Amino acid sequence: MDRDVLNSCDMSQDWTSDNDDSDKFEWESDGEAEPSSAPAFRNLDAAGPSTLDSNGWANEEAPPTSLVEGYVLMGFPKEMVLKGIKEIGHSDANALLELLLTYKTLGDDAAVGNCSTSGCFPQSVEDDDDFDFENWDGDDDADGREPNPDSSGDEDFLREMSEKDNKIKSLVDMGFREDEANMAITRCGMDAALSVLVDSVYASQAAGDCHYGNLSDYEVTGSWGGRKRARLMEESKKKRKRYGGAAQRRPLDGSHEEPMPLPNPMVGFNLPNDRLRSVTRRLPQQAIGPPFFYYENVALAPKGVWATISRFLYDIEPEFVDSKHLCAAARKRGYIHNLPIENRFPLLPLPPKTIFEAFPHYKKWWPSWDPRRQLNCLQTSMSSAKLTERIQCALASSGNPPPKSVQKYVMDECRKWNLVWVGKNKVAHLEPDEVEYLLGFPRDHTRGVGKTERFKSLGNSFQVDTVAYHLSVLKDMYPNGVNVLSLFTGIGGGEVALHRLGIHMRAVVSVEIGEVNRRILRGWWDQTQTGTLIEIADVKSLTDDRIATFVRRFGGFDLVIGGSPCNNLAGSNRHHRDGLEGEQSALFYHYFRIVDAVKSAMGRM
Repeated sequence: MDRDVLNSCDMSQDWTSDNDDSDKFEWESDGEAEPSSAPAFRNLDAAGPSTLDSNGWANEEAPPTSLVEGYVLMGFPKEMVLKGIKEIGHSDANALLELLLTYKTLGDDAAVGNCSTSGCFPQSVEDDDDFDFENWDGDDDADGREPNPDSSGDEDFLREMSEKDNKIKSLVDMGFREDEANMAITRCGMDAALSVLVDSVYASQAAGDCHYGNLSDYEVTGSWGGRKRARLMEESKKKRKRYGGAAQRRPLDGSHEEPMPLPNPMVGFNLPNDRLRSVTRRLPQQAIGPPFFYYENVALAPKGVWATISRFLYDIEPEFVDSKHLCAAARKRGYIHNLPIENRFPLLPLPPKTIFEAFPHYKKWWPSWDPRRQLNCLQTSMSSAKLTERIQCALASSGNPPPKSVQKYVMDECRKWNLVWVGKNKVAHLEPDEVEYLLGFPRDHTRGVGKTERFKSLGNSFQVDTVAYHLSVLKDMYPNGVNVLSLFTGIGGGEVALHRLGIHMRAVVSVEIGEVNRRILRGWWDQTQTGTLIEIADVKSLTDDRIATFVRRFGGFDLVIGGSPCNNLAGSNRHHRDGLEGEQSALFYHYFRIVDAVKSAMGRM
């Protein structure tokens, strides 16, 4: 009977539960792709005669001039860009950007090695290919034969094995042992950039996982930089120690076989009115503000993501918070910041913590077999009318209470889509104004744009009460107001949090590519603020020189705040999760670049 009821309503058989109390994954993304934040690259690996030009490039392998100039405009020296391209190629924009940022962290002179690109690299295509792992295509046949379509599986296997051998050889040539190289690849994955593998080996050594002598005990030979590479790695080792690296704190997920376990409960360093716990943290000298920085990302990120984010932001350990401890909806997020954690205070009045406190009118139709008291993470899309019709059909065809199988189906869909009871056997999605309320935004904050755009913008925004609790320490520190550099602003969650805290924003430089989001922010700003708002659409146009100009104009920035949209990191989008390689998530590399440029410009004031 139960099976007949379900089948008659044409229900989906994918009844995956997303219990709010589970930390396995959360439903929050519609998976829509957006334009990449990194420069686009053409595939220049086509077959053909292989000759070298005067700069040591094989014809058709030399990078386009516009590509090199794009990175130079971001603030990277031309020699550094060419060095990075020679090391890993230029088909993977995110890997190249990460490598350039690693060079910059180590110091421009150390990265470039005080030599020309041609002097640091051998003038032969064969040697150069050893380091172009990201672009290796496994097609070395000179006769141009077409591959056998039935042997694609074998080719993929051989390609993966050859790529692994090449990476191991390169790490061994740098002076690492073969078992170290193997372990790093196992830990970080075959797609990891060479710089990530090097960092992984260093992390293992610092944590005592391997017992090796000093780097100077090994003769670093081979075709890639020789002793200059050894000096570069030694400087990297020293900077890691100075920034408070793995030896001074527990290893993050990048140095473990398994992803970093998330705290349970996910309550951060402290919560409002929590007097029982006392957390003390010590920041590396290099990370101490001002400027203060604050970066948000989804907590349930793919393996290695949090290790990379922490590594670039001075090895600061993330603060993981589920917003269900501050409002009526779950939202598992991690925050890396250099803000003080003492003397925080919450926004008043305190937001409702349960569904019925937030929306008491829903209690009338809420069935006894629906145990939810809080909502799951608010999504970037809404459920379909067909789904709610199927649920109504199933309930109408069942008894009261419905059979367990029907209850399970209905509860799975209600949890996944945050459906609420609006009538007898009738469920519906939340309205945009209700989502605004749960996220801490003023009523009608996103009104005036289409419902689909409202859901998308709200689903990618901050939870204002959570962020405001962390930013509250700034109120006493800056009684005259703050200058803010807001990266990937969205609909202005950080700005709304500061406003609700009573912190005056003297100037905000906002970087946001979405035209709808910019319109929402501008509308709110014009109604509530008296300071200066400067809007920038493309983060790539925020060069080091332009940052220095803003620093001189405003006397520096007090806060650099930002976060990645959840398109590539969300649990419900797990078939397309790319971590920091995703088009939206890779915006983090620009965040670090800009924080570093702000610190440098303010250091010159």
